[in-house]
Amino acid sequence: MTYCLGIVTRFGLVMAADSRTNAGVDYISTYQKLFDFSASGNRVVVLCTSGNLSITQAVITALEKDLKFKEDHNLHTIDSMEGIARYVGNKLREVQDRDRSWLERDSIDARCSFLLGGQLHGEEAKLYLIYTQGNYIHTTKETTFLQIGETKYGKPILDRTLNFDTPLEAAAKCALLSIDSTMKSNISVGPPIDLVMYEKDSFSIRHQLRLRLGDPYLAKIRKLWETYVKKAFDDMPDIEWEYYESEEDILID
Repeated sequence: MTYCLGIVTRFGLVMAADSRTNAGVDYISTYQKLFDFSASGNRVVVLCTSGNLSITQAVITALEKDLKFKEDHNLHTIDSMEGIARYVGNKLREVQDRDRSWLERDSIDARCSFLLGGQLHGEEAKLYLIYTQGNYIHTTKETTFLQIGETKYGKPILDRTLNFDTPLEAAAKCALLSIDSTMKSNISVGPPIDLVMYEKDSFSIRHQLRLRLGDPYLAKIRKLWETYVKKAFDDMPDIEWEYYESEEDILID
């Protein structure tokens, strides 16, 4: 399992992903889940993947192949982010059509999904969620983030913190805390954590990092967050219980 998220605000785009694909008592594996296909100065295109690893790797390989051999239709020639979303969805369908039936023979789940974020000249920064069927949705000013993978543990902080006017640095911190909250509750999500922050209209990714297991910053924000959450909990007013003298009082009420 994995956890990836993307955030779009009026200031740009943040995308983040963990790298854990398997977790158990004696077996943990990590694979890159965030891929940068940007052409600096021309366009920014970032993909995050979740789900069946063989399917997602085959799709990424197909995208890389089209770029390498300069196919007419590739991530650097398509003229809109929606067109890129449709192109990635079509590649996903091709791989699914080829491999799904063979995987299902052994009861292997072939489902997967992608987050696509970026900006082309003449457009705003955009974020899409591409489903395993190849169709997609995108963010709006009212819904500024999208998630794939193990989404439930990291969603509350996004719901309570983000809006379209959130500064990029704050959105990036929120993304890391969302992933950390997920790691705290689910062993199937873990470092290294890849994080990208893109300032709109710059057409170049200038802020990118990988946080590995034991990274001092990850340890610091986890400790601070747990301290602040506990303090907020302790500061909550006590419940104002109704007090009843007897069972008869309860029945009368």
